[in-house]
Amino acid sequence: MLSRFKIPKTILWVSNLLAIFLLIFTLFRVTIFIAFKPKGVSFGDVIPSFLMGIRYDLRWIAFILMPIIFFSMIPKLSPFYMARNKKWWTWYLAVVTFIIFVFFAAGFGSLSYNQTPLDAGAMNFAEDFKISWKMMRQTYPMFWMGLGLVVAVLFFRWMYHHSHWQVINKTDGKGILYRRKYFVITALILCICAWGNFSWPPLSRNDSFKFGNNFKAYLAINPLQSFFATLKLRKPEFNEVKARQAFPIMAEWMQLPDKHSFSYRREIGPRSNSLESRPNIVLVQCESFSMYKSTMSGNPLNTTPYFDSLCRNGIFFDRCFSPHFSTARGLFAILTGIPDAQLFKFSSRNPLALKQHTIIDNLEDYEKHYFLGGSAEFNNFEGLLKNITGLKMHTEDSFTAPKINVWGISDKDLFLEANDVFKKETKPFFAYIQTSDNHRPYTIPETDSDFVKKVVTDDELKHYGFESLHEFNAFRYSDYCFRKFLEAAEKEPYFHNTIFVFVGDHGVAGNAEALYPAAWTDDRLTDQHVPLLFYAPDLLQPQKREEVVSQIDILPTIAGMLHQSYVNTTLGRDLLDPSKKNNYAFITNTADVIGMVTDDFYFSRNVNFPDVQLSPMHAGFSPYSKKQQDSITQRLSDFTNAFFETAKYMIMNNKKD
Repeated sequence: MLSRFKIPKTILWVSNLLAIFLLIFTLFRVTIFIAFKPKGVSFGDVIPSFLMGIRYDLRWIAFILMPIIFFSMIPKLSPFYMARNKKWWTWYLAVVTFIIFVFFAAGFGSLSYNQTPLDAGAMNFAEDFKISWKMMRQTYPMFWMGLGLVVAVLFFRWMYHHSHWQVINKTDGKGILYRRKYFVITALILCICAWGNFSWPPLSRNDSFKFGNNFKAYLAINPLQSFFATLKLRKPEFNEVKARQAFPIMAEWMQLPDKHSFSYRREIGPRSNSLESRPNIVLVQCESFSMYKSTMSGNPLNTTPYFDSLCRNGIFFDRCFSPHFSTARGLFAILTGIPDAQLFKFSSRNPLALKQHTIIDNLEDYEKHYFLGGSAEFNNFEGLLKNITGLKMHTEDSFTAPKINVWGISDKDLFLEANDVFKKETKPFFAYIQTSDNHRPYTIPETDSDFVKKVVTDDELKHYGFESLHEFNAFRYSDYCFRKFLEAAEKEPYFHNTIFVFVGDHGVAGNAEALYPAAWTDDRLTDQHVPLLFYAPDLLQPQKREEVVSQIDILPTIAGMLHQSYVNTTLGRDLLDPSKKNNYAFITNTADVIGMVTDDFYFSRNVNFPDVQLSPMHAGFSPYSKKQQDSITQRLSDFTNAFFETAKYMIMNNKKD
């Protein structure tokens, strides 16, 4: 139709390309809707998201097509000037299409694994490209996926060729001349598309959050927009003024003695019931140890019967939460007592956040060890760990056991290698063991023939929170490794004067409806709900504790068990201190949500829009009136904001002396 107005060939071709790219982007959005739509959401409910999505898509399509228009203002560079030009431009489009498809694949994977759109947080793993690539290669059929991607790109390059030929076929012999004004008009139209709005400011990532619903926002924004818009947010930021203003609220909740000094430093003496035997400490950070997938939650699949038996003979907290989702953030929170509240960059990768004060340095005359089956370079674990005075690192090249996958040796071998070190110690020791096997590619060594895999139907797996049989058996294998470790340790003299601490580094989002109230699944508390166990049958009386606690409380609690003074400069608290009040756990996640979990409620809000949510932590729980709940919401909102601002400040200001 446009050819009737004698529009230049290049403009006609660009209009065809715009339609093709819009089709590509729309098909991706339809796929996302079909694959991830929540229950009760119909296509009609998300039409506004599709309409906003077209605006985001047109913005990126405009960026893609602008070079063709601008270069074609010089006729000799037009795709229709000579055959060689057509070849160059179609290859340009093929490369761009390849990049788009890579972003789409990453976006689909992010929604599948993290249940959030692709954002700049992906750079945390790109910075460890070699390890991340090995993990993907060992987990997914990367050759066939890559081949499919190449075939798709070549198909679309053929479409670009075909569209080019169609324009020639429709315009040859019609005397269409080069007219610069058409190129200027087209460039202006593309600039408007790239701007995204007809007013100030331009279309931004935050516009997608106007729906006040995460899924509608995720559906609207495309992976390119989400990724590049959050790149600037990877720079750590804090506001000291806001942190100071938050201090009175923090001091009240944390029971700090001085509510005006803006100092979190506390010099704490031994408790009356502290242990004078100078016990060893073995702290185990358990990979992806989701509470709702375990036997301790009442899950009928009975994945962790041995660990469940330990919990009945130790001090077990069944409402522990990690502040964030990821192994690196879990390590940071445990070691420092600060939630890693930077949303899109791991603080372990921030050189200015590594020299942290940690309670571990207060363990005088203790030997200190760290064990990891693979490389501590991943996510720069070693940068944070080397800050600990006198720490001995035991990683992949230190062991005699063979590597089984990208994460190094098996967890069972890691535990046994650690046990060999412990039984030779003559002084008290602190050890940090970090497991890895309960993670893709879910490798279970064939040499562990006494571990028997189980087969469970897909329906049962999904009903009780597992996405695959591989994940289910890997979770069970963790329990097997714990058993092998403690059976070996029980044979050694050090066992009787050792406190073993087990905690999940994070949970995994999934369906917990069969086991917990709706908030766990709907509000993604499954991401961060983990078991916490202090096990020392010769030293500690068994207790089951049901109050809400946090990973950041672990080191203060360990220090409180020992008969020595220590300095706490951050936000964690001794969970066994009889004077402790106000049970809570601050959490944040990759969905831009910050929140506070208490014994009765989970308060949350998205940092991008003002809507807040107060969800009960117990089924059928409604002892408060509407007025009382409004008051609770306001109080938790103030505390959540105060904790967020304080955590961001302390990441950059909890300096080691």
